Amino acid sequence: MGDLEPEIELSERAQYLFKCLVERYIADGQPVGSRTLARDAKLELSPATIRNVMSDLEDCGLISSPHTSAGRMPTVKGYRRFVDCMVTFKQPQPDEILLLSDEVRSEADVRVLMEKTSSLLSDVTRLAGLVMMPKTEYQALRQVEFLPLNDNCVLVILVINDREVQNRVIQTAKHYSPSELTQAANYLNSAFAGKNINAVKKDLLREMSATREEMNRMMQAVVEMTQKVFVEKETVNDYVLAGQTNLMDVNELSDIDKLRNLFDAFNQKRDILHLLDQALSASGVQIFIGEESGYEVLDEYSVVTSPYGEGETLGVLAVIGPTRMAYERVIPIVDITAKMLSSALNSMQ
Repeated sequence: MGDLEPEIELSERAQYLFKCLVERYIADGQPVGSRTLARDAKLELSPATIRNVMSDLEDCGLISSPHTSAGRMPTVKGYRRFVDCMVTFKQPQPDEILLLSDEVRSEADVRVLMEKTSSLLSDVTRLAGLVMMPKTEYQALRQVEFLPLNDNCVLVILVINDREVQNRVIQTAKHYSPSELTQAANYLNSAFAGKNINAVKKDLLREMSATREEMNRMMQAVVEMTQKVFVEKETVNDYVLAGQTNLMDVNELSDIDKLRNLFDAFNQKRDILHLLDQALSASGVQIFIGEESGYEVLDEYSVVTSPYGEGETLGVLAVIGPTRMAYERVIPIVDITAKMLSSALNSMQ
């Protein structure tokens, strides 16, 4: 999220008018003029007084005037102030909670559960819903086997978490005999069976990198296999996405070129996943507003994220929409959906 800035001191009246202005702009997307603000605020203030307050808010960088319009709209800094200090949350309706609960708890397949969750987020918020697949680095290694193929290729068979079997072919820098590969697999199985795959990679490479030149060929095989299998295995985690076409219905996002750039980012996944990775370590809901994400393609969007998983964080879910989103609704929906998904995954174990 954005860098912390000194708190802007606002009078109680200025805070109230600013809150009214943001809520009005979120509701209808039109720059807010002094007359509209006076009507919404229901305060006995002269138009000149309200204009002075709006001028002060603009000087603070909380609102701005687009083009030559007499109205004002929140800036990213303004939205941040609103979300952190002023938003009044609206809990999901009972029927929305029931829908989320029934759909999430009734599913036994992880991939389908993630797809359902992203669709539910999209349906309830009318924005784009996104769920990162559970992080693979929390998987425990049960057994590994290396089988020689032609041309320095090796077939790797990984058994993970007792049930999942993964096969992949890797290219090694040198030729290893079947006995060397068997020895390497035996070493890994005896030293690391049952341990977190991430720990296998870190521990083994840290221990052995410094003394690589002194190793016998079997241990060289262990190091190379570990680098090839466990480092290269750490590909970007996938995510499931639903409702991105909802964004086409938002007036300020209707620029086709900008939408195309966003959809390209969804397809390429790298930047979106990097943003979600930043949210993995958060203890709850986190909001990236506009350029706070650090990615130009998201400058006109807000991303509301929450990690999921009980005991350990397994992934992140998110809602993506315009900076002019109904934060008071979206934030509680993201929060409660993450809790329901965590519970559902916990009951599947």
